[in-house]
Amino acid sequence: MSLKAQLEAIIYAAETPVTLEQMVQLVKESVVTAGAVDDADVKSRVRSSLEELVGEYGGPDHGIEIRQVAGGYRMSTKPEQHEMVRGFARSLKPPVRLSLPALETLAVIAYKQPATVPEISEIRGVDSGGVIATLLDRKLITTAGRKQVIGRPILYKTTKEFLMRFGLKDVNELPSMEEFEKLVAESFQAELIPAEDAAQPQDAGPDQPEEVAESAAQKE
Repeated sequence: MSLKAQLEAIIYAAETPVTLEQMVQLVKESVVTAGAVDDADVKSRVRSSLEELVGEYGGPDHGIEIRQVAGGYRMSTKPEQHEMVRGFARSLKPPVRLSLPALETLAVIAYKQPATVPEISEIRGVDSGGVIATLLDRKLITTAGRKQVIGRPILYKTTKEFLMRFGLKDVNELPSMEEFEKLVAESFQAELIPAEDAAQPQDAGPDQPEEVAESAAQKE
């Protein structure tokens, strides 16, 4: 089996993005057998084959591509195929994971991070404390210390899980706010919002998010 075929199989089978280092370790033995002289040579050959594979999938005859996401490589549908895939996904009526208030809060954190609950609430124009627990539970955000101001409120930032869910290499690949809002409007229609999220109050007491965050921090 060729090196490219091995890398393709690894990336396809992986549930999470696979790093270059992980792939090097997995194929090292076969690459050495094929004539690699040292670790640097093995890594060079793997990187070269990976670049060729990425280039091949980038051609117009493929509906999927291999992208760098959250520090690794994974297969994903090409942007021009998103409408087709979205239509297919809607036909299956998959469960929607977040309510619109949670998505709005997540968007603010993603673009402003690190951010505190008062800052998020000021931008949204409504108390956002009630949805912080949901985002922490889904591991889309995490705590990032405390802001050095009076009261030392907890700071929040997005996680690697967030990058994986949205297919981003890093936060620099975030779309514009207008594009994000359009995506939310198209993909998260009101009738698809789970009852448990839609029913969640937005005006939770000011102490509730702090307690939730403290609990999450202790678990970590």
